Amino acid sequence: MKIQLSPSTLSLYKECPRCFWLRFNEKIHRPRGIFPTLPGGMDAVIKVYFDKYREKGSLPPDIDGKVVGSLFSDTTLLAEWRDWRTGLRFYDKDNEALLRGALDDCLVDDGHLIPVDYKTRGYAPSADDSKKYYSAQLNCYSLLLLENGYKVRDFAYLVYYYYPLLVNESGIVQFKVETIRLDTDPENARQMFKNAVDLLRSPLPEKHSSCEYCGWLENFMDES
Repeated sequence: MKIQLSPSTLSLYKECPRCFWLRFNEKIHRPRGIFPTLPGGMDAVIKVYFDKYREKGSLPPDIDGKVVGSLFSDTTLLAEWRDWRTGLRFYDKDNEALLRGALDDCLVDDGHLIPVDYKTRGYAPSADDSKKYYSAQLNCYSLLLLENGYKVRDFAYLVYYYYPLLVNESGIVQFKVETIRLDTDPENARQMFKNAVDLLRSPLPEKHSSCEYCGWLENFMDES
């Protein structure tokens, strides 16, 4: 079985191993609601905004003084890393599986790379929530950079653009911006990747006690 995983699919593995197994082995996906398009649009314009300062060789004022290092200057390579079709890749020969991820941005500090991920939301972020929901993602980015021959720092940054502060007369919306630094551990991502691959090659896991989707699927199968 050809296995290709990403930070988002590993997040599903963390949430519910059974849903993760069913998605890859039986092509049974969780039901999806209406997908919000605003975060994707925000992500695109934030990249353009950061790239303008990249051309100037400076940091955006939103993060200047709040992060270490400078913006990664190789725009061609960064464009590849940002594209989910190419992205950063690590093929684990021992497990015969591929890990891939699309990186929003990157800082350089004394020859070491630091992953940066943009986030948008309607309320102020907390350090605890950021660690709970995004540590695995940032660990994966650090692992991917490491396996592609780069030295990495043991931390990464989340740059939040959250609730609008005001709308001026020109219709321009001003957002509150906050930067959160999280410790990273590439080896944690490596182990999670291995465990997830092993699970996919094992029998179907038991129903996850706190997963509503498992309950939905069980009821659906009973009715069928």
